[in-house]
Amino acid sequence: MKYTTQPLSIFFCSVLLLIFSCKNNKKLPIYGERTTETVKNEDGATRVDSVYQIIPAFKFLNQDSVYITNDKFKDKIYIADFFFTSCSSICPIMHRNLKTIFDQYKDNKEIGFLSHTIDFKYDKPSVLKKYAQKLGVYGDQWQFVYGPKEEVYGIAEKNYLVAVMEDKNDKDGYVHQGWLVLIDKEKRIRGAYDGTNPEAIAKLTKDIPVLLAEYKK
Repeated sequence: MKYTTQPLSIFFCSVLLLIFSCKNNKKLPIYGERTTETVKNEDGATRVDSVYQIIPAFKFLNQDSVYITNDKFKDKIYIADFFFTSCSSICPIMHRNLKTIFDQYKDNKEIGFLSHTIDFKYDKPSVLKKYAQKLGVYGDQWQFVYGPKEEVYGIAEKNYLVAVMEDKNDKDGYVHQGWLVLIDKEKRIRGAYDGTNPEAIAKLTKDIPVLLAEYKK
């Protein structure tokens, strides 16, 4: 009997196409609280939709002494973090690692970076400007922002889900978590990564293209 490889070839091609399709359809999870609401379709039928926690409207001064709002990140995904310029522990590591990602996506209009200082006493815009320049960041793709304590600490803990606090017992005066938080174009949390951990940074590097792919037509 003649042996033919055609059926096997078709089978393996189908498997490869399925795997490729699954990879292309991969989506990141959505984090944070969620509720449901009933929505009426155009045909009058109703459906239940999930409503996800989002980053609310904000207004902070940036390193150029200009107020920016969440409109600055309209139609962008962005990575947010919380730090302070005199931090001697995790902040330098976090921002060196984040700078490597920034360099990969420099001038990419779909991606932004947003660093909130938690030092409301010292980190005024001029200090943030010097910090950004020392880090090697110019232009407006990476924003370093300052605001009142209650606003910055509130948005950190309630919306970005990052713990920040003053601590008189700490040598630097503040403590905070070193999360790099990935936000999508709908202002939803799609990932949080330890900014001091090389494996987490590698995961963030892989997740950014996955999130961008969700918006490709």
